[in-house]
This record gives sequence, C-alpha cells and structure tokens, in this order.
Amino acid sequence: MPSPPPPSTPARPAVVVQAEIHALLRATGGWLWGPTREEYVRLRDEWVAAVRGEMTTAA
Repeated sequence: MPSPPPPSTPARPAVVVQAEIHALLRATGGWLWGPTREEYVRLRDEWVAAVRGEMTTAA
C-alpha cells in the first residue's frame, strides 16, 4: 500500500501574502523581470489560493 502524501503546508492569510507582493513591487520600483517576475507570479498564485480559501471558510 502506498504511503499517504505529506501534509500540506498551511496557507498563509491573503493579507500577509498581499503585503509581501506590495513589498516586492516597492523594492523593484514596479519593474518585474526574471527572478522578481517569477517571485511575483508565485506570490500572486498563493494570494489567489488564500482568497479562495478564505471565501470558502466564510461561506
């Protein structure tokens, strides 16, 4: 029997991820290239998941 998947990391609240996105944009002056663009996309996706999770919890 296969072993169960490892537990997922708890999602951070959307407000925390949003603050990190704002900090990244301030630090780069709004210019997102290469690694900073990749970081932005990762944070954006995390933020979307967090908002969806919070909406599901609220409903």
